[in-house]
Amino acid sequence: MTIQTPLPAGLVAEPTGADVIASRLKAAGATHAFGIPGGEVLALVDALGRAGIRFELARHENAAGFMAEGLWHVTGAVPILVATLGPGVSNAVTAIAHAQQDRVPLLFITGCVDQALAESYTHQVFDHQALLRPIVKASFRAAPGTEALVIDKALAIARSGRPGPVHIDLPIAVAEARAKPSPAAAAMAPAASIPADLEVARAMLAAARRPLVLAGLDLVNENAADALRRFLDRTGAPLLTTYKGKGLVREDDPRVIGGVGLSPKADALVRPLIEAADLIVLAGYDPIEMRQGWRHPWPADKPVIDIVAQALPHGMHSATLLLEGQVGSILERLGEGLPPAATWPDREPARTRADLRATFAAPSAWGPHAVFDTLRAVAPHATIATADSGAHRILLSQVWSCDGPRRLLQSTGLCTMGCALPLATGAALGSGQPTLCFVGDAGLEMVLGELATLRDLALPVVVVVLVDQSLGLIALKQKQMGLARAGVDFGASDFAAVAQAMGGHGATISDAATLAREAKDAFARPGFSVLACRIDAAAYEGAF
Repeated sequence: MTIQTPLPAGLVAEPTGADVIASRLKAAGATHAFGIPGGEVLALVDALGRAGIRFELARHENAAGFMAEGLWHVTGAVPILVATLGPGVSNAVTAIAHAQQDRVPLLFITGCVDQALAESYTHQVFDHQALLRPIVKASFRAAPGTEALVIDKALAIARSGRPGPVHIDLPIAVAEARAKPSPAAAAMAPAASIPADLEVARAMLAAARRPLVLAGLDLVNENAADALRRFLDRTGAPLLTTYKGKGLVREDDPRVIGGVGLSPKADALVRPLIEAADLIVLAGYDPIEMRQGWRHPWPADKPVIDIVAQALPHGMHSATLLLEGQVGSILERLGEGLPPAATWPDREPARTRADLRATFAAPSAWGPHAVFDTLRAVAPHATIATADSGAHRILLSQVWSCDGPRRLLQSTGLCTMGCALPLATGAALGSGQPTLCFVGDAGLEMVLGELATLRDLALPVVVVVLVDQSLGLIALKQKQMGLARAGVDFGASDFAAVAQAMGGHGATISDAATLAREAKDAFARPGFSVLACRIDAAAYEGAF
């Protein structure tokens, strides 16, 4: 590693490559970076701090990537993950794959040895770019004089179309050496695009008497909830959303039927509505969230307008008309001048909405339904919740009512376990408000170390653990397939004791009244709380 010689007092050092990178990130709105430092990224970590970007220490690089995402959802700040070479990079692969499939514009900056040294020095050295290229939108290796250009290109690519992760390999010599002068970087922000000809789509909308909108992640990433609401006003269409689209319109709005994509029970209830629709408008719908039941969900001759941020050859569904560009702006233009029309004269959407709510209503017995209902009643308005993958997430995503977008954060594209706690950490850091985290016992055991991150950052996260001592969703699948139960059961952990040992509050809970009392106290507490709710895994059978 190069050691910089201190300058005499009064002299200002020329910026290093790391300084240039940090200054460009700060200018782009970065506030925090997350990761675990190693010798190869110390110059970058130092430069970030001097530029006013806080480096936050996680206990694992994978969790650090989700923390960066959680912060981005709340503040819009550039999500940045920093890792040292070798195992630092390989540890982060799941978070990067998630960012690709869940459309997160994550910048992943990794330290690496200089190319000449790599030819003869092999300790911890492998080809980072070769490992990451299949799961990133682009991968760059910074060279002297390119630092600003590489950052600006990475930001533009990460944010364009459907967002996604971009990797930057930063050699030690480039980070630590005095930077070569480089021209001012040109603005690379993509301009909003709208197709020139929308007349065919307008004619289809004007003729529809049973229009149906299915909205998804593109609208969330564009912060275009208002455009969607106005489109519904003008068309009279009811709304289905993907799970990540929940809250684009408040779910207590009677036009909102519900979320779909993972629950066979929910999908069966909305299928007759899809069949009855004479026009389906896909508003930023990204089928990467959907399971196999959403392959070809309507016949090829069904009138469908597919409005997407970026056209991708997924093969999941057919469309009569494809409109690519800024989804919110296209919706605004399509809705202009539409004549008022009476829609759905037989009120099928209202009946489907009522059927969904009745189907997923909580039984009187204690179980996961009661946990979710109790927390929904106690949680303050605009509370952000996160959900880990598992049986609890599918049920939660059906019954949890969102009062705004980005209020239920989860991994719906990759569906990875271990994401909910770090997502909540980043969200709480960004909002400064209590954040609610739903996680299964196996999922929490994957990331227990991040409770120490909550302690050190003094964040008010309420961690609700569904304790059933099994991989509930996998056990259900084994049973459905007629297979012997194997590899899905494990022993009990005392999560309340673990929470207390790691500087938080812990409680073990077996009834709704105790949960309500503990949850109210937890939302008022400045630090983190772990509420371990003991449930019977059998409660998930037939629930979704």
